[in-house]
Amino acid sequence: MRGKSASPVISRRIFTREQHGISRNDIDDSALKVLYRLHNAGYEAYLVGGCVRDLMLGLHPKDFDVVTNATPEQVRKLFRNSRLIGRRFQLVHVIFGRDIIEVATFRGHHQDDENHGKQNDHGQILRDNVFGSIEEDAERRDFSVNAMYYNIADFTVHDFAGGVEALQARKLDLIGDPETRYREDPVRMLRAARFAAKLDMQIAERSAKPIRTLASLLSNIPPRLFEEVIKLFLSGHGERTLELMADYNLLQPLFPALTPLVKQRDSKEWAFLRQVMRNSDQRIADGLSVTPAFIYAALMWYPVEIRYGQLRAESGLSENDAFNLAMTEVIEQQIRRIMIPRRFTTPIREIWQMQQRLTRRQGRRAWQTFEHPRFRAGFDFLLVRGQAEGGQAEELTQWWQAFQEADNDARRAMLERQPTQAKKRPRRRRAPRPKKQES
Repeated sequence: MRGKSASPVISRRIFTREQHGISRNDIDDSALKVLYRLHNAGYEAYLVGGCVRDLMLGLHPKDFDVVTNATPEQVRKLFRNSRLIGRRFQLVHVIFGRDIIEVATFRGHHQDDENHGKQNDHGQILRDNVFGSIEEDAERRDFSVNAMYYNIADFTVHDFAGGVEALQARKLDLIGDPETRYREDPVRMLRAARFAAKLDMQIAERSAKPIRTLASLLSNIPPRLFEEVIKLFLSGHGERTLELMADYNLLQPLFPALTPLVKQRDSKEWAFLRQVMRNSDQRIADGLSVTPAFIYAALMWYPVEIRYGQLRAESGLSENDAFNLAMTEVIEQQIRRIMIPRRFTTPIREIWQMQQRLTRRQGRRAWQTFEHPRFRAGFDFLLVRGQAEGGQAEELTQWWQAFQEADNDARRAMLERQPTQAKKRPRRRRAPRPKKQES
């Protein structure tokens, strides 16, 4: 179904192979197969978006997305190794082993017909099955640097929104009216922060201005935010992204319990989060993995600590019961904003629990902690705490670091030097009162 055409706000510029410098040697083989099959079947076929942008910058794209005038059903018929996905806008995933090439049909402008396009009262797009022309598709792209198309037919780059000039000026700017575009899809505010950090660009003033006012719209889309947060902080530019999100008030709608703790940039909480992101960026640069559970555990750690202290002071619960309840409450509150899958909440809790277990360095408990499957993740978490907090966390870090590097004899000697905990006296049970005899 074609959408109604809006008044044109962009114009096409075509750059030849000699002018743009993109080589097919830098394009994924699977993406080339998809492009050529679509082209040979008589359809238009372009690389689009972030992969073209990154190729223009001399970077190596992680993903290659294809756009075409073929409908999803027509694409599906061309590729038996494909599947239809998507509700808001139907896409085709063409599967080559571990490689997945995403193929989209040109998007068009919205209609009043609810069967194809629908928006809520905030202007957010709920359904988007509206197809159109390449010009309309370009107008629907978010940022000017993402509205460049590489044509497999003649190897030209079609630039619809001044993307080439924006790359040269290191400016990140939305296509169209920024407030309208953010209302259509609030995630664009997160993408602005992520791209600005990743590409070392400045967000254009007109595109930056509405973000602080509209940031609260992010609280309306919890199911979509889990993956977006992972992209934000596991891009290899997490520290800079964190700073931009704080600058634009984007942390508040995502992590409301954390917000009051990081208002002061000289706080231990802010230092901890920056150190987590800095270490994660370094691991990614070194080709090492960082788990989403670790990042989420860091973002929620201090709210857990604070709630644990409140419960201990107010409820009279034991340490373990108060800590378990604090973890549960913080996770439940967070899930109202970001739907964290259960497969991640379990390791998050285990990383937190290790922070308590690592304080116990006596005899069997220390050995059990050391042999725990989550010991390494828990220790790495403690290591960052020590870097940010100093004090007991730093002393614990040094002790456990030495324990890991020592042989078994030295470990036993270290444990013998630990003060033994006083055993708690067992509570005496009162004898049951005799039952009153009925008169």
